[in-house]
Parts: sequence; C-alpha cells; structure tokens
Amino acid sequence: MPRDADPRLLRSFVAVAEELHFTRAAARLFVAQQALSRDVRRLERELGAELLVRTTRAVALTADGARLLPYARRVLAAHDELSAAWAGGGEERPLVVDISAPVGTGARVLAAARAEAPGVEFVARYISGLTGAAAEILAGRVDVSFGRVAGLGPEVLAGLDHQPVRFERMAVLLDAGHRLAGPAEVPVDALAGETLYVAAGNPATLEWTDLARRLFAGRGIEAAAPFPEIAGEEEFVRVVRKRGWSVLASTDFMEVPGMVVRPLTAPVPLSPVSMVWRAGFSHPGLGALRRVADAAAARHGWLTRPPRSWLPEPDLSLMEPYAPGVGGLRRTSRDT
Repeated sequence: MPRDADPRLLRSFVAVAEELHFTRAAARLFVAQQALSRDVRRLERELGAELLVRTTRAVALTADGARLLPYARRVLAAHDELSAAWAGGGEERPLVVDISAPVGTGARVLAAARAEAPGVEFVARYISGLTGAAAEILAGRVDVSFGRVAGLGPEVLAGLDHQPVRFERMAVLLDAGHRLAGPAEVPVDALAGETLYVAAGNPATLEWTDLARRLFAGRGIEAAAPFPEIAGEEEFVRVVRKRGWSVLASTDFMEVPGMVVRPLTAPVPLSPVSMVWRAGFSHPGLGALRRVADAAAARHGWLTRPPRSWLPEPDLSLMEPYAPGVGGLRRTSRDT
C-alpha cells in the first residue's frame, strides 16, 4: 500500500464500487469517464492489485476491491472532515439544513438531531421545494434538504447522496364548508371535477407538481393554473383564502384558519421523502441527522407502505432498496 494514497484516486474507486457502473460514477463525480478509468487503473498499479472486474456488461468488485472499500471510505470521510474543519477556521462550521417548512418530516428529524447532538449548530432554512434546495446544495449554500428525489433530473441526482426517510401520506386542505370536509378521509376519486393548488408556477417545487399531476392523471382532477412562488406562512394563508383554493398537501401540514386537512384514501397516495446532501459530504451534524432519521423510520414505521397505497414507479425504484439501519441506494459510510 502506498504511504500516501491520493484521495482523488480513492474517491474515483469508491464511486465506481458503489455504482458498479463507470458512466454513473463519472456523472456522480462530474468527471469524464476516461479520466475516471485512468484514476482507477492508476490506483490499481500503485496497489499492485486488481480492484474491479470489467466486462462489456457489468462491473464487479474483486476480493481485493471489497477489502479496500471500507478503508477507502474511512480515509475519504477523514479527509472531508479535515477540509470542513479547515474551512471553518479550525472549528466545525454550522450545518445548514433546509426543512421546507416548520412542520413535517424534515422539521421532526431536525428537532431530534438537535436533541441528540447539542454541540452541533444546525441552521434551518425554509426553501419551498427540493428542486430549489438541490441547486443550493450543489452550489454549496445549503448542506442538507428533504424531499422527493425521483423528481430531480439525473444530472442533479448524480451530484447528491440520499437516504430514504419516510412515505408521507398525502392529504387535501379544504375549506371547512367544502362538500368533502365532513368525512375523516377523502377518496381520491371524489376529487373528480375539483381544481387543487399544487405549487405550479414555482420553479423550486417542480418535483411536487410532477407528483401531483401523476396522481391526477385520468381521474378528472385539475391542477390550479401556475402562480408565482408564495413565500411564508402568512402569505400562503392570504393567497389560498383569497383565491378559494383547495390544496394538495401532506397529513403533517400547517394550520390554516377556516380550513381542514383530510387524508386521501382509495388508494392511499404517498409522498416519498428522502434526506439529501452533496455526494461525499461529511459533517458530524449529517451523521446525527441520519441516525435519528433511521431511528424514527424504525420506531414509527415511516418506510412501511400501507395497504392499497399509490406511488409512481420512479419513486419505488429509489425508495424500495432501502431498509432502516442497513443501507440503501447511494448511502455512504456512517458520519460521526
């Protein structure tokens, strides 16, 4: 083993080892595939061992590659922690966490992480959607966010790591006098002929608007016309009440005077929530967030889908491989 392994070479190897695909690994690292292949071959030469078996159809780890992988992850985690500490002037910098709103899954996970790690400074942000938050994460202005990863483009998702956290049950926010406000639950097909606000026109929430339109397709439910982004709870209440909108929501939702939240049923539509951060990023606060998210998912059954639930196939593909505490798609080694 070389005395000083180049972190870039280790990062290239880890990306290929986790993706088992050179094209996806290259996209994840924002490098050319040829450059990635050169880095892996150079590492193999320096180690004097074959790490990957390459064929025209597949990539697989050799025994030496499988042995190296956990050590490489630990070296990269330590390297990232050193970089973060140096950037913060020797002190761990605050972790900037977008939770979208003061209620919901992100807010609950953040509150639990603050209780578990009181020595870490978590700074909350309230970006209205994951599409907008992902751009901020890749730009380095936000560290962590929550939302529907299947609604992100592949070029964006390639630069992110994510951990499924919860299947939120979807609901509808109705005027208290609405014809459907009386029952405890509202069948989805009962919304036929209704027009619901789904944040169309807000470029930060494209993943939510897309999920809504998939749910509405073929059911006679209309999405309200595009409207500029509504910032802040007070403005949201004002606009929704003034325009008389019903709103597609989740069961964890802010209180709006004169309106009620009713869960949807038959089928039970789900809004998949993952925790998202920059690929390769490491911070003690991220470790705390991941641990409490795992614990909450196990304790509350957040990742158990109820009978007769609805979820688009792209979301299932990204959420199903995960089991709490075991690891799932694009998960990296534990942060400490």
